[in-house]
Amino acid sequence: MNAYRMLEILIQQNQFELLKGKDEFHTPQDIRLVYLMNDAVECFLAFRNARITGDYLAEYEGELETHLDRREERSALVVHQGHNVFTLFFEKLESEYHLYDYGQIGHFWVKGYEYLRQLEYRIAILWDKYEYMGEDCCNEEEQKLAWLAKFPPLNFTCYPSVPPQYLPDREDGWVLAEEAWEVMMELAKEAGDHSLQRALERYRKHPGKWMAKHVARLLHRKSHAKTVDLLAEKLKTVASAYPDRSFGQERDTKYGIAMKRRWKGRRFWQKKESSLWSSGRTIRRGS
Repeated sequence: MNAYRMLEILIQQNQFELLKGKDEFHTPQDIRLVYLMNDAVECFLAFRNARITGDYLAEYEGELETHLDRREERSALVVHQGHNVFTLFFEKLESEYHLYDYGQIGHFWVKGYEYLRQLEYRIAILWDKYEYMGEDCCNEEEQKLAWLAKFPPLNFTCYPSVPPQYLPDREDGWVLAEEAWEVMMELAKEAGDHSLQRALERYRKHPGKWMAKHVARLLHRKSHAKTVDLLAEKLKTVASAYPDRSFGQERDTKYGIAMKRRWKGRRFWQKKESSLWSSGRTIRRGS
């Protein structure tokens, strides 16, 4: 995506977070603006050989007004932060980004059905990467799977990974995208999940909240575990094309220890679930 278009998107969303403190901006240097930061991508807009006149208010939250005077040798971006005004002079505007493996990331802050909330989180950050970075930063399979962010039975409307106060508008979240339905149907067919295919056909004909919640309930049943596991594996596979994110040696070591504990606990519950099923008892996945 063009760097100037990325800047336009930030301004439209009233987002303007520069990386360095305001006292460091008055001598020529590369000044970086945060564009997108999540577990899948880290992206900045870099103003090359830039300096600022006036004061940049790092703590400002509110509407922005800007004017861009773009020239071949040196451009100027005038930014109004309420009553405060500063000008950023620069020679070039370029994007810098790093892509990371997000297939084993599982941040969630809501209890119950954690494995589905992990999927919702991974799909959500994949959609952000696809929407804000463009097709060049997503392989072909990622471009397909990203549409599941528009599949209500699996997105933040039914299996949110964060509390309600951090969620976007839920009304938009209930809208079923045709692309999302096609991806989910393809997964069900590949898994040989015929009953889920029938449910998806009904959902396509009646794409309302009630049917969305009905399909969402189906996804945590053992009879449809093969489809959910297939999706998890596909996300893990497509994300593995990117390197692991490093947070420094000390934090990486702590992360490695935490992951070992996580996998040890997962093996324990897998064995416990297997023994319960073999004894004729049933448990609900995610409970």
